[in-house]
Formats: sequence, C-alpha cells, structure tokens
Amino acid sequence: MFSADDHRFMQQALELAKRGLWTTTPNPRVGAVLVRNGEVIGRGYTQPAGFAHAEVAALEDARKNGHDVRGASIYVTLEPCSHFGKTPPCATALIDGNVARVIAAMEDPNPLVRGQGFDALRNAGIEVRCGLLEAEARELNLGFVSRMMRRRPWVRLKAAASLDGRVALANGVSRWITSEDARRDGHAWRARACAVLTAIGTVRSDDPMLDVRLVETSRQPPRLVLDARLEIALDTKLVQTAKSGSQVTIFTAEDNPVRAAELGARGCEVVQIGARQGKIDLEALLLELGVRQINELHVESGPGLNGAFVASGLADEILLYVAPCLLGPGQPIATLAEIGSLSERKILEFSDVEQIGPDVRLLARIGELGWLKEK
Repeated sequence: MFSADDHRFMQQALELAKRGLWTTTPNPRVGAVLVRNGEVIGRGYTQPAGFAHAEVAALEDARKNGHDVRGASIYVTLEPCSHFGKTPPCATALIDGNVARVIAAMEDPNPLVRGQGFDALRNAGIEVRCGLLEAEARELNLGFVSRMMRRRPWVRLKAAASLDGRVALANGVSRWITSEDARRDGHAWRARACAVLTAIGTVRSDDPMLDVRLVETSRQPPRLVLDARLEIALDTKLVQTAKSGSQVTIFTAEDNPVRAAELGARGCEVVQIGARQGKIDLEALLLELGVRQINELHVESGPGLNGAFVASGLADEILLYVAPCLLGPGQPIATLAEIGSLSERKILEFSDVEQIGPDVRLLARIGELGWLKEK
C-alpha cells in the first residue's frame, strides 16, 4: 500500500515530531514533510501552543526557500486539524496551497477533528491516505490520545530502585540509589510531562522541588501535590518557589479557607477535590487534570501513591531505573494488597529496556490498551 519512499518520508516526519516532545503541550507532537518530485521542499513540526502547527510550518518553510507547493505531497504524523483553535485549520491551509496528496500516520482522536480533516481534504479533490507508521505516531502522543479518548492523562509512575526492588531504606533514606546519569535521564522525562505529581508524604520526607534541573528545557511543567488534609508546611521548597518557579497546585479534600489563603498568598493554587476514605479520589483527580489539558502526568512519589494508582487501574506505565545494588529490607516500589496465588499477580509488559550509565531503565506498560482502538 505504501512505497519505500513513503516510509522514508514519514519516518522523517516522525523525527521532526520528536523535536516538539517538550514544547507542544497541550497540543500533540506532530511533524510534517512536504515533498515534490521525490525531493523534500519543506519541513515543519508543531510549535508551542498558539503558534504554527506542523503542516503550516512545512508550507512556510517551502515558500521561504522559493518552492512552489502546488501539486506537492505532504507526509504528516497526525490528521490535519479542521477547526479553529488558537490557529486556523491546517486542512484549509493545505487546500489553499493546492497540495495534491496528504499521507497521514493516524486519525486525530480529537472529537472536534476526527475524520473531518480528511473529509475536507477529499472534498477539495486532494488524495488522502492514512495509517503509515501509525503505531510510532501513537507512541509519541499517548498522552494526547488518552485525554481525547478517556478524558484523562496518561499516567507514568517513575521510581528508582535497587536490584532487590527497594526505592528507599527502611528509614526512608533514598538519595541516591541510582547514578547521576539515571537522574539526568529522569529529568528529561520530567521535561516532557505536562505536569509532575507527588504526595504529601514525599514532600515531608524529601522536600522535593519537582522541577527540571539536570537537562536544558524551555518549559517547566506545573508541580502538583496531593494533600488531603492540607498539611503541607509553608517552608517547603515547593511552597517557597511557587511564585518564582512553575505553578504549584495542591489538591486537597479538606475545606480549610484559612490554610488555603495562607498558601494562596505564597503563590500556590489550592483545589478541593473529591475524596474516598479520607484520601484524594484519584479518578476525580485525573478527570480534573484532563479538563486542565494535561496529556502526560509524571508521578514521582512513594510506594503508597504508586500502589494506589496501580490498584485502582489508573496507572498506565512504570518508568523504573534499576541500580546494580542490593539494599535488603526497605520500601517497595508500590504498596499492594497481598495476593494468595500467582494467578492474581499484576501482569505488565516491557515496552523499552535501555542501559543508562551503570543502571538499567525499564519502561513497563500496565493493563490493556484496547481503548486506543475505540471510536
């Protein structure tokens, strides 16, 4: 169905899309390659929200270099949008540019677009083909797809552990189990997230900043804290940097206007949300984050919150750095209920394994991804 050249040009579009890995949120990461007579005449990828999408960037790149885009083919990793958002529809730009052919990796899961961009192009006499390297395109935008189809972000639990699965000593000490290389890589994953989440227990024990420091980034993700009883101390790093750093939002189950005002005066946003058995309702939290256009949620917390996400079926993958050391008794990656049979075990699937310095990075998917195919 698709030629070797088609694959080559779409692969180039996917590589361009990766350039927006840290910057396009809440929009999807999209790349586009404009081709005429077998030669690339324009390249583009989606810019930060409010600026040019990939298709428009590719058209502008071609014209800037004196190329005629009429009759060209464009390879794009996502269906061109057909609605007005912060920018005009990309499908309209392609129609106005008189391109001859659009090859897309995947249909846009956004209900405002789904199939309508293709329909507009076909109605204008443009040849449309879809499905080339679709799996690769979806991988780049699992968070966006999740928000569009499930109304909640893709949830990634990050942890660093010893070879015997301990994320901290029994007394809570955890710095540092893994190497600086692994920590730097972890900051790169923070940078791509739309928000970084922790719980009050981790704030008390580690006093984290949750910002991106070990890699260069043009964007700091918002920092989120689960604090059911609004107990966060005013002298923590998160509260102290709420005005000078990225947004700090504290989700609580308690109606405490005085405490909320104290935190608000220091730059923190306090949001009351539903609770279950005295703890934040994680499903309600994720739906709220979906409304806030969070695509990828990066969770850096302790075994309690990790276990709660896994047990509730709301975690999508675990990003685990394993160090070549043994700690003995200590804290596990996730606190889970005891099971009586191996048939009850939680089955995961490794999607990526890579050595990072002396450590190993594992990416393990949790649960079925059948929802990706839903319409």
